[in-house]
Amino acid sequence: MSTVVTALGHEWEARMVALVDSLPGIDVGRRCVDLAELVSAVAAGHGDVALVSLELRGLDRDALHQLDLAGVHVVGASAEGDEDSERRLRQLGLTRVVHLGTPADELADLLGVARRGPAPGAATLAGTVGAGPTSTGGVAVATDDPQAGPPRPTDEPPPAPEAGRARGRVVCVWGPTGAPGRTTVAVNLAAELAGSGVPTLLVDVDTYGASVAQALSMIDEAPGAAAAVRASEAGSLDLPTLARVAPEVLPGLRVLSGIPTPARWTELRAAAVEHVLDLSRDLAPLVVVDCGFSIEDDEELSYDTLAPRRNATTLVALEAADEILVVGAGDPVGLQRMVRAVQALADLPVVAPRPVVNRVRASAVGSDPQRRIADSLRRFAGLERIAFLPDDPASTDAAMLAGRTLAETAPGSPLRAALRELAGALAGRALPRPSRTGSRLLRR
Repeated sequence: MSTVVTALGHEWEARMVALVDSLPGIDVGRRCVDLAELVSAVAAGHGDVALVSLELRGLDRDALHQLDLAGVHVVGASAEGDEDSERRLRQLGLTRVVHLGTPADELADLLGVARRGPAPGAATLAGTVGAGPTSTGGVAVATDDPQAGPPRPTDEPPPAPEAGRARGRVVCVWGPTGAPGRTTVAVNLAAELAGSGVPTLLVDVDTYGASVAQALSMIDEAPGAAAAVRASEAGSLDLPTLARVAPEVLPGLRVLSGIPTPARWTELRAAAVEHVLDLSRDLAPLVVVDCGFSIEDDEELSYDTLAPRRNATTLVALEAADEILVVGAGDPVGLQRMVRAVQALADLPVVAPRPVVNRVRASAVGSDPQRRIADSLRRFAGLERIAFLPDDPASTDAAMLAGRTLAETAPGSPLRAALRELAGALAGRALPRPSRTGSRLLRR
């Protein structure tokens, strides 16, 4: 027996409930009037399947994520002939949508999915804040082929929008507290990649101190990341919309600016951020993400229900990343924090990180600083493939003062050369050595 919990539009709710209740092996367990009642009902175990419609106030991607965490299958519903509602439901990630005219046998097959096993998100999301790299949040996917067997959960990302076209890679720039230079590295890496002919999208999801917009002299009153997340929550985010809220600030470099004040961190919901990053792979071959420092997940210790998680955006980004750069400062305190940060990453389902030691200088660690730092990181954290960035305060101060990149203000600086070498490693090819003259970029 499969138990369905409904939350539908009042004009046709009674007819849909009567239709579902008449199906063999399916029972309507609860008829909910709002989202809060629906979430409470499924959390209490009153249903295996949630049947929802757009008329449900507050239905967005984050609400679907909460239902997924509760371990229920979510199916969208619309009035017969309401193509706009069906399209919006699918944009929210619901690929299983029914209406009043759906044949009874097909409706029974879609709603009877609970008898085939647990909801796809029940096991994979129990200990994490995100659903991994999938864009549907773990909602089961239906097939149009009647011979294809029962619906299956989405365990892999959707295919690229164009046949044969590889999707973009996500590179997260992360590091411990203490201002090790995450934003400086992220901004200039993205600029070097774009300047070398690799279209790049720079995304700022730092919920504590987003500063990409200020570093690039962008107006931050309308943050692009928050706009993209709102569109994702509403089910209206597509590639043209994402491109519109991510302006091109340099040739080949688009930017999704972060929230201007930390108080707005609640605008960046984990499920929507995950969708934004997944869609970003289709907008640019390389997506560079500037993350916040904290990866603690202590909310569940303070609340006995689902609670907003400030660090969820960083955790989701790290889990979706194809490469993680851990930025640490080249001094004793910064290196100790870096070792502990790498150890903390080992508890997350993420790829092996690549260490980047910033502000390397002999005055902080002694003579031959690269050798000393490499020996310490190898001994205490087992780290190899370390990238070293020299301390160059004059160049970074000039770039920050002008609100521009190192390629524009200090094209011949040693820090820019080191960042360009790191960018080449990410791009999979060596980039030409920067010229000391004639390298100033034209800002759009």
